Amino acid sequence: MGYVSAVPPPRSDASAEPEAPDSRRSRRSVAAALLLGALGATVVLLASGRVWARGTAAIGSDSLQLSADGRAVTGLPAALAIVGLAALVAVFAVRGKGRLLVSGLLALSGLGALLSALFGSDGRSALDAQAARTTADSAAHVAGLTQTTWPYVTAAGAVLILAAGLLALRFGRGWPSMGGRYERDGSPRRRAVAAVDPDRPEDLWKALDRGEDPTTGPSGDRTR
Repeated sequence: MGYVSAVPPPRSDASAEPEAPDSRRSRRSVAAALLLGALGATVVLLASGRVWARGTAAIGSDSLQLSADGRAVTGLPAALAIVGLAALVAVFAVRGKGRLLVSGLLALSGLGALLSALFGSDGRSALDAQAARTTADSAAHVAGLTQTTWPYVTAAGAVLILAAGLLALRFGRGWPSMGGRYERDGSPRRRAVAAVDPDRPEDLWKALDRGEDPTTGPSGDRTR
């Protein structure tokens, strides 16, 4: 007479349940938010270091070429990009209402960086201050002011951060968290103990490899 194993047979791929659409949608939204947020913050930080405006300042009969980068014109986009990166990481560290608040902060960081890049990119004040320092004349002003395309590149990166925040607001409730392996009360979840058939030596060795006592069952009673 053969024996009956207490260990259930392994499930084949054909018998595996299909993945739920909500689970696939949640994974896609997580990946999209991470990609958009990280890429957007990188673009904003890099573009903020480029030349945003150029002009000339008169020094006697000569003219001096001046330029100002994004951080000299307005430091808000770069600062808000750093805030957005921190919020993007924090989204996965909190749950419930905390996650909603952090997601809102992420979206607001993108929106603030967008508006400051578009409406604070004139550069005249930064160039006037540079002209005053260069010519030692507090009344010096720049002429022939021109803007580059880098403020608009910065705005495009801010749009990506904003999109990541909107995704977090829409789908963040179903995203995993860093503390997902713990219960709500803070205690670790109990690990399921595989059944051990004392008549199968391979099961006994597997239990010993896991650090379990093969002579006791899941409830702590002796199997023999």
